[in-house]
Amino acid sequence: MYTTALIGCGRISFKHIEGVVSNSDTMRLIAVCDPVLDRAREKREEYQKCCTPSDVSVYEDYRKMLAACKPDIATIATESGKHTPIIIDCLDAGCHVICEKPMALSTKDADAMNESAKRAGKKLAVCFQNRFNRPVQKLRAALEAGRFGRILHGMVQIRWNRNHTYYAEAPWRGTWAMDGGTLMNQCTHGIDLLQWMLGEEAVRVQAKTRRFLRSIEAEDFGAAIVEFKNGSVGIIEGSADIYPTNLNETLSIFGEKGSVVIGGLAVNKLEVWRFADADRIGDTEDRVLNPYEKDPPTVYGFGHDALFKDFVEALDTGREPLVSGEKGKKALEIILAIYKSQKTGHAVDLPCDFSTMEMVGEFNT
Repeated sequence: MYTTALIGCGRISFKHIEGVVSNSDTMRLIAVCDPVLDRAREKREEYQKCCTPSDVSVYEDYRKMLAACKPDIATIATESGKHTPIIIDCLDAGCHVICEKPMALSTKDADAMNESAKRAGKKLAVCFQNRFNRPVQKLRAALEAGRFGRILHGMVQIRWNRNHTYYAEAPWRGTWAMDGGTLMNQCTHGIDLLQWMLGEEAVRVQAKTRRFLRSIEAEDFGAAIVEFKNGSVGIIEGSADIYPTNLNETLSIFGEKGSVVIGGLAVNKLEVWRFADADRIGDTEDRVLNPYEKDPPTVYGFGHDALFKDFVEALDTGREPLVSGEKGKKALEIILAIYKSQKTGHAVDLPCDFSTMEMVGEFNT
């Protein structure tokens, strides 16, 4: 049984509680921590409604929590800009770490986290939970089986709405120091899936971003073309300005012998499934689309439970989690390259060294 502590009890933290509860045979929550103690107490109550016995301590200071409780696993759901020191402190204290996306806001910070994990001999995972969506897993299996043949191109579209109320209820949102814009916050999941399917080795990015409507520092729209080492091309479209509410998040992958589109609210519905070998294998489109998955109640989807399970299995077996810190950095680096392309007006080669803080003032003119 892995003792677990939650650090950060804001908007996304309920999914971390669900992740621990769904894996209650291997994980037990022993502490929650947030500078706003009432929020920490709410998370304790959420957990205690589902798991008994459930003696959960509440802390305001995560360092005191680490010293007193010594958890096996720390799950981090704080503001993105606070991830780096917290994660490094947790790793140095002997904890394995599950971190919300994005893992950091600069390539240097992401590298520092991964180096700390190696030095401490601990596992670090990033919450790209959509990798565990059933249609996404089905797509990945077809890809690994070679059913697409040569991969040609792919596209991810994130067409959501984040209005004034969303940004006003947490002033750190949309800032370069703590968050970044819609690409870094809302679109990072789709960008992770796109690069995962297209070979994981992005080599060049050209992009444009805009702040069209939202009263924030960072972008509320972005578009990019990403070239990969294997020759495939990825296209990214992301917006927080869709009227009047969230529309869709769609991943499309096209190869010489196959086409797959996964849509829905959060890449959870299989919409197109066409392969040259479909008749032989017996998964023709008319048999597969029926519908494969329903929309989740929130854009966070259903994947945290499986991600937490994968993490525990990684600890048990000694393998790396599906979305290790090294893997989690890949989407971050693409987004930072998009920002650099916007700032410089030129295509950006990867790897690149960049930080959201280098974007300060970009949309002030």
